[in-house]
Amino acid sequence: MSTQPQDSRPQTADLENPLYYLENMETVLRWVTTHHRDLLLTTEYARLIGFFDLSRSARALLTRMVMRAGELFRADKLRYPELTVPEAEALAELADRCWLESEPRLGLDDLFRLYTLAELRPVFADELARLGLPKTLPKARLREAVQPDFAGVLPVAEWLGHDRAPVVRVRHMALFDRTRLMFFGNLRQSWSDFVLVELGHQRYEQVSLAPDSRAFHRREDVDCYLAMHDCRQRLDEGVPADAVWADVPAASDNPWLTSRRDRLLLELGRQAERQGDRDLALEALASSGHREARLKRLRLLERMKRFDEAWDLARDWQTGELSDAEAQGLGRILKRLASRMGATIPRVTPAPPIQEFTRTLVPPSSGSVEMAARDDLSREDAPAFYVENTLINGLFGLLCWQTIFQAIPGAFFHPFHVGPADLTREDFVARRQSSFDRCFALLEDGGYRRVIRDNFADKQGVANPFVIWPVLTEELLTLALDCIPARDLRVLFERLLLNIREHRSGFPDLIQFFPDAPDAGRRYRMIEVKGPGDRLQDHQLRWLAFFASNDIAASVCYVRWQSDGECG
Repeated sequence: MSTQPQDSRPQTADLENPLYYLENMETVLRWVTTHHRDLLLTTEYARLIGFFDLSRSARALLTRMVMRAGELFRADKLRYPELTVPEAEALAELADRCWLESEPRLGLDDLFRLYTLAELRPVFADELARLGLPKTLPKARLREAVQPDFAGVLPVAEWLGHDRAPVVRVRHMALFDRTRLMFFGNLRQSWSDFVLVELGHQRYEQVSLAPDSRAFHRREDVDCYLAMHDCRQRLDEGVPADAVWADVPAASDNPWLTSRRDRLLLELGRQAERQGDRDLALEALASSGHREARLKRLRLLERMKRFDEAWDLARDWQTGELSDAEAQGLGRILKRLASRMGATIPRVTPAPPIQEFTRTLVPPSSGSVEMAARDDLSREDAPAFYVENTLINGLFGLLCWQTIFQAIPGAFFHPFHVGPADLTREDFVARRQSSFDRCFALLEDGGYRRVIRDNFADKQGVANPFVIWPVLTEELLTLALDCIPARDLRVLFERLLLNIREHRSGFPDLIQFFPDAPDAGRRYRMIEVKGPGDRLQDHQLRWLAFFASNDIAASVCYVRWQSDGECG
């Protein structure tokens, strides 16, 4: 199945294409009605297909309203010069085709949201006089004063008189939200996020999206996501956690939805603890498979003085694979609990010392301290490059390209993904483990060089979440493959996969190559540069400790600036 429909490519938003937003909307609707038709009710499908029967101006105006917040709009505030007919004509067409409600009933909140204070004061002047309040009350105070006597809902004409511009309500907003979810795979991205200004200049990996690779296989899956989204919104609005807990959907057999539910339960546990309901917080955290839930649950058990339970849980967890941050947090908890339990404090292997050196440089007239250090260290027989997080990530992205873009449920929703949607979720690696194993086997038999070079040539310019093309040049790639041993690449990649969100950053600023060095294992070193007054961050310290523990050459270069009259 092609993922790049020729007739539905969103266009660059510029003056030559003022209706780019409409073309984006049409891309979404075509995609969903084509690839998710079985997840739509017959009436929903007919409604979305009917969108294309509207005139171009009516479609554009409806899209403008859908992209804005809320469902209610003042007709006199809808002004879009790119329309080819008056807005009133487009509104009439939309109302006639049942896309708009022409005379919606408004509550007091709606009224105060849509109209200005100057427009509202005459409406409530008599009521203010009856209450003995001044006419000059600010808007919030005016609303508070009249609320007890104006709790109903009325058409705008009955609120403000027939001489006011009408208000319209967009119908079917829930259907547009459902459509947006099936396209983006989340409700975090709004319609306005789909401008994709760069799309005309960006190439995307061609992912074969078969029906069984979709995240949503049943309509119930979409309903489950929407229910979880509603729960999260209520938590964000301050609704008590116990009221939300009752509405959390049951565990799903859909792994992608399970990961979403785990994140919801993590947040519910946080909220429950903040609201003083510790028992509910423990239950929610215990039910969540999110990696952050484990540490939070242990800390909560400590605060509740349930030390035996915390000790057993911590010791059991200690046997699993942990990211650096998890290991650090768990180590601290075990140390505290050991003293409580009268047990032996777990032995901590001291981190090897971090190598460091100092360079005194002339302050550059322009550029950063990292570039100044690079230029000072670089030699013809030992070139240095400023790479920071780009090189190791880039080599990983090239080696594992086909695995990263493997079409599995919950990974890709549409043709315009930079990378898989589940990239930083807990089960990203587990769901692709056999494919990653095949990639890493290439590091053992030498086949990794061919795969990396082939992908570098074939995928040039194609978006990948690990590959920054302007930095990864032919020269840098050649030196990296010649000088970095496959063994080092493997341990670096394995650590990266332990926690992609955490471990994609913190790499040293520079890499220096020694292509003529006789020792194959000492043909490169990584260098973190720190200017005067700068210090190492935690994630940088963790990488440097890892390098030292794995015999990977890395050091910190502390730069000091040469003062006037001082010799270098």
